[in-house]
Amino acid sequence: MTTQTHDTFEDADEVLKTFRPVMRAIATAGGPSCEVVLHNLDGADVDLGHTIAAIENGHVTGREVGGPSTSLGLSVLQNRQSDHDAFGYRGFTDDGRELRCSSVYFRNASGDIIAALCINIDLSAMQQARSLLDALLPAKQIADASPDEYFGRDLVSVMDTMISEAIREVGRPVAQMTRDEKIGVLERLDERGATQMRKSVETIAVRLGISRVTAYSYLDEARRAAQ
Repeated sequence: MTTQTHDTFEDADEVLKTFRPVMRAIATAGGPSCEVVLHNLDGADVDLGHTIAAIENGHVTGREVGGPSTSLGLSVLQNRQSDHDAFGYRGFTDDGRELRCSSVYFRNASGDIIAALCINIDLSAMQQARSLLDALLPAKQIADASPDEYFGRDLVSVMDTMISEAIREVGRPVAQMTRDEKIGVLERLDERGATQMRKSVETIAVRLGISRVTAYSYLDEARRAAQ
């Protein structure tokens, strides 16, 4: 359990009331490429398809109030007591644009996460400007890094991108994967919270070319191995 030193809140509505003006201030200062989102993560049975309680500059990711969580939100709900605050990490929209993101989580008196305030900066304009400069300057190596978060207009697109990333990490086409490698894909997706989504295992089964029953069997095996 993480030790909390900051204020706690009764519920997500109190968080929204407190930070709604702050969201507008951040978005205005950051300009049209700065999206600010508040997710309602309160309650034992969070509807991951509809967590967005407030949003500024939603055109950045194409989302609106009532929209879904991201891939990172799924993993946060795996353990509400841990410290999930993160700053300056990479995210990707479902159309491939890169974002610079930061997320801060709010808790109730029990220490459980009940809401998240997320700031996402679309880097497209800056990357276009850098490309123009790079054409005039000597080339340099840029280290590759896997994205930490995926955004989508709905959970289906978020889940599909997460599955694609897990398959990519194995480093082998699905048709050539061994049984253990397919179990590895399910293990990765389970660790990241993807298997919490409705009909997720069925979707993963289709992508891996296995039956639904086999997918659940692989998932059980992956969880036993992780214990």
